[in-house]
Amino acid sequence: MEAELEETSRKLIIREEELFSQDPPSEEDEDQLQRDLEVLKLHILMVINRTFDSSSSVESNALRSAVAAMQLQEVQDRRWAGRPERRVPMWRPQKCLSAHNALLAKVVESRLAKAAEEESSDVDGLSSPFKRQVCRMGKRVKADLLRVSLVVQDCYGTDVDVVNIYAGLCHGCFSARLAQMTSAGLEANDSAYLLFWANCYYPQEILKHEDLRRSIKSSCLGSLLPKEEVQNLEEQYMKRKEHQMDMWLNNILHREEDNWSKDETPESIDNYYFSPLAIEVIQVIDGSLKECSSLINDGRKYQKITARLESFLGRYKKSMEKLVKRNHGSVSAVVKAHLACEEQLRDYVGRQTGSLSEDHRCRCEDILDELRDGGYSCFTRPIHQQLKVFYKQLWTSSWLDQSLPVIDALLDSLYEHLAHLADMKPSCRQRLLCVLHEDMVIEYVKRMMKSRMKSREQQVGGAQRMSEDAQKMNDFFSAVGCGGSLRLETMLCDLAAILQLHDPGSVRLEMVAFATKFPALSDVPLSSLLTLKSDLSAADVGSIRRSLEELRPCRASTNQSSVFFSKLKVRWVGDRQAHSDQTQSD
Repeated sequence: MEAELEETSRKLIIREEELFSQDPPSEEDEDQLQRDLEVLKLHILMVINRTFDSSSSVESNALRSAVAAMQLQEVQDRRWAGRPERRVPMWRPQKCLSAHNALLAKVVESRLAKAAEEESSDVDGLSSPFKRQVCRMGKRVKADLLRVSLVVQDCYGTDVDVVNIYAGLCHGCFSARLAQMTSAGLEANDSAYLLFWANCYYPQEILKHEDLRRSIKSSCLGSLLPKEEVQNLEEQYMKRKEHQMDMWLNNILHREEDNWSKDETPESIDNYYFSPLAIEVIQVIDGSLKECSSLINDGRKYQKITARLESFLGRYKKSMEKLVKRNHGSVSAVVKAHLACEEQLRDYVGRQTGSLSEDHRCRCEDILDELRDGGYSCFTRPIHQQLKVFYKQLWTSSWLDQSLPVIDALLDSLYEHLAHLADMKPSCRQRLLCVLHEDMVIEYVKRMMKSRMKSREQQVGGAQRMSEDAQKMNDFFSAVGCGGSLRLETMLCDLAAILQLHDPGSVRLEMVAFATKFPALSDVPLSSLLTLKSDLSAADVGSIRRSLEELRPCRASTNQSSVFFSKLKVRWVGDRQAHSDQTQSD
């Protein structure tokens, strides 16, 4: 009977047409036809009810026949709809499709209810009854929709969008059961798990499954949970996660501080001091970001996770400052280890282009700058203190006539100090050497600006010594691994070239060329250099300054930055410059 439902439906329609072609139709035949149609409808629904019972070809054929029978009855309903009411059979419309949809709703409800209560080993790893129920129902939804898409849909053909009928029913039922389950409130872990299903697994892994995404109209279904409830769950989750992260990050820092208080020397890896702090911090941030991305779709909210990094870095910097002030035995080794941490954290911050806002990123980098500079100063400050005796000999008559090999002696002394940096991470050591080189050049130029070399012979001789010293410093720092040495050598040589010129026109051209080559440098050293050129008239100095002033907009538009000349604070030069300006104005 069930495999012949389509044929039965067709025959009953023929009987109905023949019966109502009579005038009047036989009441006995009407009663029998109505009973037969009721039996047909019952058999159709019985087959529909067994949709998920088996995947055998026999059941598929029965379902195909039942659907065809139902569709024939739907067509007959529409045919009678246009006829006079007194001539329409009392059983019309049959509404087989409406009964079919109502039955499907009961089937879906029954299957989800059964899934929620049944025990299954595949969810034993979940930590709460709530999680296990949600998982079982979600898996049932997925399995049923896949069966409808891969097997059942073929039995319905194109006239009935059975996939979206089932999708709508499953979605509504799943959503209603979740609302019922959460009405009494949830534990923190259960709330996070619910977010995972609502925001990630259900829309991504079920509705957009490769066998479903082309069929299911996801946009018509909406969210599994009401928007307000999702937002509330997300806010609760983010507050807990931020608190949790602060606790984890503080624990990492406290472990480091405990090691410092015990005066423990950091471990050594590849012959340089190392601390696990940066790796642990990055793991905490990355792990939290990964978890957050699986629960929350709005990437802007991830910034609350990475924003915790800024507050941590602030605490970390203060701890390092306190450590350095204590100046106990292992400070040098600890600072070397944490310069490597700073490098790792800086690289990580630079890579967080999407999850870290630009403001947060800049503030993090500013803190890391202070952390790095403070670490460098632990090593550069004592070195410069030892080298001060050599700095004082620069731009003196002994230096000028080469009776004192100042730079040679300075670099020899520096080389001895560098032996204490061998156990620093190579990349950190290289950057520290570049800082040392720049500091030395700054000190060199300061001494030049304070010099009293007024004669042409002194300026020409000083310029020659300056070029020679620039080459020696460049060779030294290039040999020990500082890659930025050539830029500093070029700058010193260019300054030396200006120093030995006497023709006002040539000085102006070289000054303009220098300002063009180093556009981010301030006007202070350029103006200060003019004060050394005592053979220039006030008119010549004014002309050169006007040329430099005309160049200022071009220099400002380069958007480059340099702290080099900002460190050249030679007070007496500035005072003398002001006096010169006043003389010209008078």
